[in-house]
Amino acid sequence: MSTRTVEESAAVSIDSEEFAILFAPYRRELLVHCYRMLGSVHDAEDVVQETYLRAWRSIGGFEARSKLRHWLYRIATNAALRELEKGHRRSLPSGLGNPVEEPTDDHTLERRDIPWLEPIPTALLHPTSEPPDPADVVQRRQSIRLAFVAALQHLPPRQRAVLLLRDVLAFRASEVAGLLDISPAAVNSLLQRARDKLAEAAPSEQTVSDTLEPDQQHALDEYVAAFERADIPGLQRMLLADASLEMPPLATWFSGRAAIIGFWKSRILTGPGRFRVVATSANGQPAAAMYRRHADGSYHADALHVLTLAPGGIARIVVFLQSTVFELFDLPMTIDHEGSAHDIAR
Repeated sequence: MSTRTVEESAAVSIDSEEFAILFAPYRRELLVHCYRMLGSVHDAEDVVQETYLRAWRSIGGFEARSKLRHWLYRIATNAALRELEKGHRRSLPSGLGNPVEEPTDDHTLERRDIPWLEPIPTALLHPTSEPPDPADVVQRRQSIRLAFVAALQHLPPRQRAVLLLRDVLAFRASEVAGLLDISPAAVNSLLQRARDKLAEAAPSEQTVSDTLEPDQQHALDEYVAAFERADIPGLQRMLLADASLEMPPLATWFSGRAAIIGFWKSRILTGPGRFRVVATSANGQPAAAMYRRHADGSYHADALHVLTLAPGGIARIVVFLQSTVFELFDLPMTIDHEGSAHDIAR
């Protein structure tokens, strides 16, 4: 049964296999939408699963005047809003406190009680198997960058939903009003407030393309090589003077090249060969999966570094220390000492 047939029916009766076929083309874009709303791929997966179940159970009441995609976004957005009512806002360390600005070897503060923002594999950003429109690719990838998703978490839930539905997904105000059961005037009011608040919280980001530009790829390759060699001078040359380093679940973060290099030199890069690195991509940005050497010579999953590049160098590094991140990116948890880490990247 085609989507067109369903959308033209006042009420439908289909089996679970038919419904799964109808739902499949929308699953990935719903996942990305819920990730923007919630800041967590794991939470987004749960909400998309809830969306599937709710839609399946209520498909008999699906009305012809509703488009299937709009109907699914209605269910998914409201499910995400219910999740946000629990009050667990995802954060990055820079949203919680002041940075360390001087070189230090002091112990960092770990906070496992805070729900931290998660990265998302760039490979998940293509909503369908159809060739994407280049302009749509740029717009969607800009709206998935870490700085943007982190800034979204500071918006009240309904403002967040309206801004995403209107400015990212390009629903009309009347359509958003129907999705959220509010008036078009309320949609416009929420959207303006969301735009104003986001303009204060979100830094401007460079345009990104569907693949890494040559200069981005070069910067990532240099970063990977320097980390494997523990090349402190090389890394120092790559960082902008006002670069920042964040490492959830560590609440301590560093601002400025000197503070970052001081931390790396004393605590992380104490000798060459300590790390093997897999180049990858997260949130439409260059990323590097780090594997730390153990006593037996094997390398174990350690952290995912997501880089924000700016003219002249690296402006920001967010390091995700949770091992679950490697599972999200389909990366192995260990690499033997003879394996080629660079050949593993997704």
